[in-house]
Amino acid sequence: MPYVKPDAVVEQMVQAGAAKSRLAVNDLLIRGFLSGALLGFATTLAFTGTLQTKAGIVGALIFPVGFVMIVLLGLELVTGNFALIPLAVREGKTTLGALATNWSWVFVGNLLGSLFYALLFVLTLAPESEMAKQLIAVSEAKTLAYAHLGAGGLTVVVSKAILCNWMVTLGVAMALTSQSTIGKIAAMWLPILTFFAQGFEHSVVNMFVIPAGMLLGARVSLGDWWMWNQIPVTLGNIAGGMLFTGLALHLTHAKVPAGGAGRAVAPGVRTEATAER
Repeated sequence: MPYVKPDAVVEQMVQAGAAKSRLAVNDLLIRGFLSGALLGFATTLAFTGTLQTKAGIVGALIFPVGFVMIVLLGLELVTGNFALIPLAVREGKTTLGALATNWSWVFVGNLLGSLFYALLFVLTLAPESEMAKQLIAVSEAKTLAYAHLGAGGLTVVVSKAILCNWMVTLGVAMALTSQSTIGKIAAMWLPILTFFAQGFEHSVVNMFVIPAGMLLGARVSLGDWWMWNQIPVTLGNIAGGMLFTGLALHLTHAKVPAGGAGRAVAPGVRTEATAER
């Protein structure tokens, strides 16, 4: 499992962000749709493990399978892009307009995929099943519990969202630390397990969980979903991924001024200039 050093990882993050910013809208929607659905699969798998064993850590141990599929298949997850594309903007390899386009369409694709899986999965459940009760309980806990706290609830949910995407985007970065498939899987598994085990807030996971609970009868309105979870969680995910993974790693490992002038290429990283030689 050849190890890739952090300076080369950061260079790959920049290049990945630039490449993602150039994708066509139809690609963003298709890849985003698939990612949303796959995270739904992973979430119900994790809930199944927890319900069968009565141990939450079991669900956390198996949940990362969704992220593994997304990364290995080159799909689009908006929470990962919150860390990658700002780096490409910082180095002048893409524009803020391209960033906004990517984030917007991937968000829509993730939402559509999550809703589609929620609808299909709910159709498989008996109303009084343990899984149905779990989805209802989680849906209400992720909205009404925060609403009950008022402004303090928003502070809690945003904080949990920042912590969540700090770990999720660290998983994206750590997947680049290995050149082998098994190495990528092992590296990304660790931070994803960490966020899920602690109940942090992931905007795309919630695109499945909350609507699924609503379809099953949770006392949650559209307003509750978006005001007390989806909007603040998305904002917190942006801050966590962009600042604490993307910017932090770039500041310490890229060693170049914003704009990319005079950039020293990390060993082992192939660029257009080196490719021509």
